[in-house]
Amino acid sequence: MKTHTDGVYQRKGRKGFFISWKDANGRRRHRKTNARTLQQARNALAAERLRVEQAKTLGFTPPGEETFTALSSRYLKHQKARLSRKAYERSKGIVENQLNDAFSGKVAAIKKSDVQTFVTRRLGEVSNGCVIRELGVLKHLLNFAVEREIIPTNPAQLVKPPKAPAGRVRYLQPPELKTLLAMCPAWLQPVVALAVTTGMRRGEILALRDMDVDLANSTIWLPQTKNGEGRIVHLNLTAKAALESLEPRSGPPNALVFDFDADYTSQAFRKACTDAGIVDFRFHDLRHTAASWLRMTGADIHSVATLLGHKDIRMTARYSHLNPTFLGETIAKLDGAFDNLRCQGVASKKQLTDGASATVENTEFAAMV
Repeated sequence: MKTHTDGVYQRKGRKGFFISWKDANGRRRHRKTNARTLQQARNALAAERLRVEQAKTLGFTPPGEETFTALSSRYLKHQKARLSRKAYERSKGIVENQLNDAFSGKVAAIKKSDVQTFVTRRLGEVSNGCVIRELGVLKHLLNFAVEREIIPTNPAQLVKPPKAPAGRVRYLQPPELKTLLAMCPAWLQPVVALAVTTGMRRGEILALRDMDVDLANSTIWLPQTKNGEGRIVHLNLTAKAALESLEPRSGPPNALVFDFDADYTSQAFRKACTDAGIVDFRFHDLRHTAASWLRMTGADIHSVATLLGHKDIRMTARYSHLNPTFLGETIAKLDGAFDNLRCQGVASKKQLTDGASATVENTEFAAMV
């Protein structure tokens, strides 16, 4: 139970002492202490109050004494409840395998140059994409430290990440997809069809529950996606047909629609690709196929980003080059708007050659600009 006054308290069902105080910005803070006695907890509270007074006097929060390892442990506990299991495991691996070794001392001692040294070293060991992810986790972790007044500023904030690698765009043509589906075992066909018609990820499909599917309204609700947020997936007729082809079941609402192991699903998919003569194609490329077809049939990039659940439009920009014919037709629509300009205001080459007095000032175009 949270307290709304300064002091030392204990929580029901949890060991140890907790303290509560207001920081220099007037925000209520709570944390568990390492104190074994009530007096030690009171000393911890007094130390926090002293830091608040120093912050008010100096105009900024003096750095704390916490080590990076201790901070990273708190950070991971904080993130575990906020990320999907896979995203959490990815962040945990970066923190425990890379960051804890690189920044083992006090958090307050970390400088911008230390972060730059880390980035430079990792660029010689792994791909740019890996370094970008590791730097992103480090920045978020140090922001966590700033919010908790452990350090006054984030030393990694102004460190520029390396250039991101070009996004992979590998997609199938309709005849290739038809051949691939024919080579898939019967149990895998609905999974592949759903992936290529909705752009859903493998993990999202295999985590689907009966209660998440609403065929009456042609939607699927994904309660937690890769970025930790929920998303509504809209179903077209082909996607609905794939789901309707499944045998009806009478299990509980939270039963899985596709109760298949992820690795086994990928192995079966790779075999189907080999049997179909399709090379360099992964299950995730079905998502690229869905996005590519959307763009090539005229869907705008913002709609595609929404359907795929991209938070950053740059993730979707990799499909912007597709269907130049469609883009040509789009720009051609301006011809209708400038019919009068073309017919009345723009001097032809012959007019100019003949010395006709066609000037920009006499055209409707001049009035427009």
